[in-house]
Formats: sequence, structure tokens, C-alpha cells
Amino acid sequence: MNLDAGRVRTNLAAVRAEIVRAGVRAGRWSAAEAAERAAAEVEVLAAVKYVPAGELPVLAAAGVELVGENRAQQLQAKVAAHGELFRWDFIGQLQSRRVKAIVPHVHRIHSLASESALRALERHREQARPGLELLIEVNLAGDPGKAGIAPDELEGFIERAPLPVVGLMTMPPLTPDPDASRRWFATLRELAAARGLRELSMGTSQDFPAAVAEGATIVRIGSTLYA
Repeated sequence: MNLDAGRVRTNLAAVRAEIVRAGVRAGRWSAAEAAERAAAEVEVLAAVKYVPAGELPVLAAAGVELVGENRAQQLQAKVAAHGELFRWDFIGQLQSRRVKAIVPHVHRIHSLASESALRALERHREQARPGLELLIEVNLAGDPGKAGIAPDELEGFIERAPLPVVGLMTMPPLTPDPDASRRWFATLRELAAARGLRELSMGTSQDFPAAVAEGATIVRIGSTLYA
């Protein structure tokens, strides 16, 4: 990718500034408190699926602190090479056969969405990194092409989780209008609030301002950081 630390730092600052503006526009916080509140309430996760392991130190030099990987094998390789540089989350589809390889390395899994993954987490909970937390992926639109459980299955799913569930994640339907995703983000916020869950992993490079407006606590940013 030939990343440049200065460019990534500039892009990261721009993302954080847009988070502040989005929160102010939505009334999430006042202009006077916006910078402090945004920094405290919204984490910027750098999605590193397409970032080679050799370029990860560039992200650290640019001020990136939290990264998310989609693939178990790449997670293992990247943590082995540069694990001390970041906090690591897993953001890809959580396959039961890959759980054992993932849980020793990450602070959070954003994408718990199947009974088989639940059972695998139970089997491998002793190998999990201390303090590992789970977010459940919810398929709000009932899209058969996307992972995630149905909203009406949430209650029992949370009860069966063998590790702490702290939040929810969603990927809304693709749309050319980012603001069209706000209704899905708002629904996820309501589902989380009703269950006392603090984390909302929602919003990507395409629609993170809309997600922030509706309460996102983690935004998953890829291409916008690396452009």
C-alpha cells in the first residue's frame, strides 16, 4: 500500500474532526464540549484487512491505537509481528473453526452471529485473552446476504454467551445515501439501550458521520484513512 505516516495522521485527524461535527449537528453534544466528549465516547478503529503486516508500524507512527482484522490467519501473523503496537479487535465473520485462533489475541470480537460460534467460544473460553468482550452482530434489515442474528433472537443469544456481551454491531444495507442508514443505526442504538449494552460498533468510511449521529461508540474506518 505504500502508506505514509503523515498522510495517515492527517486523514485520522480529519475523521476525528468529522466525528465532532457529526455529534454537534445531531445534538449528541454541545460545541463547547464536543472535542472532549467525542474523544472519550467514540473510538476510531482502523480496519487493517488490506494493510500488509510490514506497513503496520506506519499506522502506529500516525497515532492509530486500535485496529481490527477480518481474517483469523492474518490476525495471528500480524499480532506475532506487531502485537505490541495496538489494541486488537476482530471484526470479520466469526467462523466457529477459527475461534480458537482468534480469542487469545483480541480485546473484542465485533461479529458474534451464530450458534456454532457461541459453542466454540464456550469450548475455548480458557484460551481467551483476559477481559475479552463480545459484540453481537445484528441483521436489522433481514438481508439474507449478510451475517447477523435477527433482533427478536437477541435476548436468548445474549443469555447463552459464555463471555461478557458489551454491545452490538451492524452493517446496514448498501446505499448511495449515507443518511439513509441512520434508521438502522437508530434501531441498533435502541436495541442496545433496552439491554443495557454500552458499545455500538457501527459506521464505516462510507457512513460513519450518520452512525455517530445515532450514537456509535466505535467506527470502523479503512479506505478513508489510507487514501
